[in-house]
Amino acid sequence: MLLALQACAAMRPGFETPTVTVSSFRTLPSEGALPNFEIGLEVINPNSQPLKLAGISYTISLDGHDLIKGVGNNLPVIEAYGTGQLTVTAAANLFAGIRLFQGMLADNKDSFDYTFKAKLDVGTFQPAIRITDSGSIALGNASN
Repeated sequence: MLLALQACAAMRPGFETPTVTVSSFRTLPSEGALPNFEIGLEVINPNSQPLKLAGISYTISLDGHDLIKGVGNNLPVIEAYGTGQLTVTAAANLFAGIRLFQGMLADNKDSFDYTFKAKLDVGTFQPAIRITDSGSIALGNASN
């Protein structure tokens, strides 16, 4: 009986996927060769229940290269129909950065595609929430 109740709770009827967007991005002082970043994330909870986050893992890719990966825990509760700010830190992947730079030089590109993927862990008895956002960022002047 308990197992059946947990299965029903995990399905979350009427649940809408929260929105996660990058709200800030800054370089932190680093002791090593790779830069560290502080990333501000805005989470929008469009549901009637608070979003209690146990953790987050995320990847930021540029032109298909997983450039930044990070995790976070000790996250605030995002109230029902509310918005919350998360701040996480991450380090760059040196080899992915080199491959990205080589590709940009070889292709003489004036823009690159980005993808932000996040997995929100909402607890033991509920499936993780997976979010993807992507687009293109122009470099320099886009005049025609």
